[in-house]
Amino acid sequence: MHSVKEKVSNAASAAKAHVESYKANVQEKAEKASARTQEEKEIAHQRRKAKEAEAKMNLHTEKAEHAAEKLHGKHHVMGHGYDTVTGAYGGQHHTPVGQTTVPVPSPQQQQGFGAVDQVTGTTVPTYPLGGHLHGHKHL
Repeated sequence: MHSVKEKVSNAASAAKAHVESYKANVQEKAEKASARTQEEKEIAHQRRKAKEAEAKMNLHTEKAEHAAEKLHGKHHVMGHGYDTVTGAYGGQHHTPVGQTTVPVPSPQQQQGFGAVDQVTGTTVPTYPLGGHLHGHKHL
């Protein structure tokens, strides 16, 4: 089903590119008819080539988007996507009864070098979002 949708979308994008190319050709003819010098005719020709190149670029961009949509449709299964709470793929996140989730502080709430631990009241070091120093040693 996704292949059919991709092919139809690609055909529509190709038709749109052909229409844009045809419009550029007609506009070039109109500009050449009203041009007085050879330079103006050359400018009209270059404008047409630029518009055709833009139409081709848009066609290829849209084709890439269609392929990405097809790929995304193949791999996405309801309930098995990326879980933003646990940071893992697959399954669903359920909080056990009687437990609450620990809120993650926003970057505005994080302090520079030391912060006061809300549980113990002591000062603890805070590091950038990774939660550990550079290198392989973890806290």
